Amino acid sequence: MAYSNFTLETVRKVFQLEADEAADLSSGIEPVPPSEYLITTLARKVPLALAIGTEKASSELIVADILVELREKFEHRISFFSGIDFSVDAESGLTGVCDFLVSLSPTQFHLEAPIIVLVEAKKDNPVLGFGQCVAEMLAAQRFNAERGNDLPCIYGAGTTGTMWQFLKLEAQRLYIDSAIYSIGQCDKILGILASMIEQKV
Repeated sequence: MAYSNFTLETVRKVFQLEADEAADLSSGIEPVPPSEYLITTLARKVPLALAIGTEKASSELIVADILVELREKFEHRISFFSGIDFSVDAESGLTGVCDFLVSLSPTQFHLEAPIIVLVEAKKDNPVLGFGQCVAEMLAAQRFNAERGNDLPCIYGAGTTGTMWQFLKLEAQRLYIDSAIYSIGQCDKILGILASMIEQKV
């Protein structure tokens, strides 16, 4: 089994997670204004990504730019990785490639703990990536613990590039934000991601 084989139902069952599927994770979070560069970039790239209509296009043309902006906001004190192998526990099925993950380490040449945010891109619906994303969040918990760098929470997002929905894993309890944010709310998306980095969600 691999991350991509998990659905939300199976990952909850296999790992015995309690779930709150209507959590309010983000309503009180302050937006973070995007840079002029990101505004211009998204104006150029979002229509192209929508026209191409693939997960790869959304990842390359939208999600990566959002995460680069996040890294800039934190003055390169965080790192992010795209499309890397993140195999943590083969027996539990926690193996495979992550679309994106963010570490609180500034090291960019190799992955270091603690991992804090995982982002899965899906073509049609953010929810379709939840099972895979939650499995990756569980792997991040183990990855951090094995390196003596535990965090109270691990965060995740399912996204189509233009629609974002957020998750939080605290021990064995999973919270799924009831709100879905569009790329037109880029400032809110950046604010939520920044709050996750700061562990304020």
